[in-house]
Amino acid sequence: MKAIFPKWQVPSNIHAFTTTRAGGVSQAPFSSFNLGDHVGDEKSAVKTNRTLLVESFHLPHSPLFLTQTHSTNVIQLPYSGNNFDADSVYTNQPKQVCAVMTADCLPVLFTTKQGNEVAAAHAGWRGLCDGILEETVKYFHTEPQNIIAWLGPAIGPKAFQVEKDVIEQFMKFDPHAENAFQPDPNQRGKYFGNLYQIAIQRLNKLGIVEISGGEHCTFYEKDLFFSYRREGKTGRMASVIWFE
Repeated sequence: MKAIFPKWQVPSNIHAFTTTRAGGVSQAPFSSFNLGDHVGDEKSAVKTNRTLLVESFHLPHSPLFLTQTHSTNVIQLPYSGNNFDADSVYTNQPKQVCAVMTADCLPVLFTTKQGNEVAAAHAGWRGLCDGILEETVKYFHTEPQNIIAWLGPAIGPKAFQVEKDVIEQFMKFDPHAENAFQPDPNQRGKYFGNLYQIAIQRLNKLGIVEISGGEHCTFYEKDLFFSYRREGKTGRMASVIWFE
């Protein structure tokens, strides 16, 4: 079973990775390691895949799977409520598994130099624009310069096509966001956006400078990743982090 692991300098008690689409039991178009139970896959297959996630990657327990709506809502673990509408999850307790699901959107994993706080954020372009990363960082008890971030697999800058209105929405928050968009040479009025670059801009603005990742493209790496923009009906990967 293959996963993508961050190449970052963090304390040894930190465990983090993003799953790929390989290694599960789901059938096409969800083949095969789909972890999303909201995409039309067989419930039994998703249940088996989630069990495989825990067993194969030695999670301390099954993670809380959020109901992601491109919001800026954050849940703190341990959580005893019954409203799972959130796009980020944070904890400062050991063996509390933070997880988000993606299939083109940007997963961002956070920890600290002390290894005593972690978070996982689902940053689709709307959530990224509205401030999901900023809301997540508010939960940390340390200074921003002590926070380390990893940008997991997302749709890349040669595949994320948008129109001018999306650029304008980002520029309301930061005029420099315009630098993350380039005109599509083949389609007038279309642009390619770099979610990784925008995330780095936003994190830098908060004072977070230790950032890694951002080298994958879920759209073009078909064998590794699900891609909603490429396939429409498809599965979801999970990005997971916890500390011992």
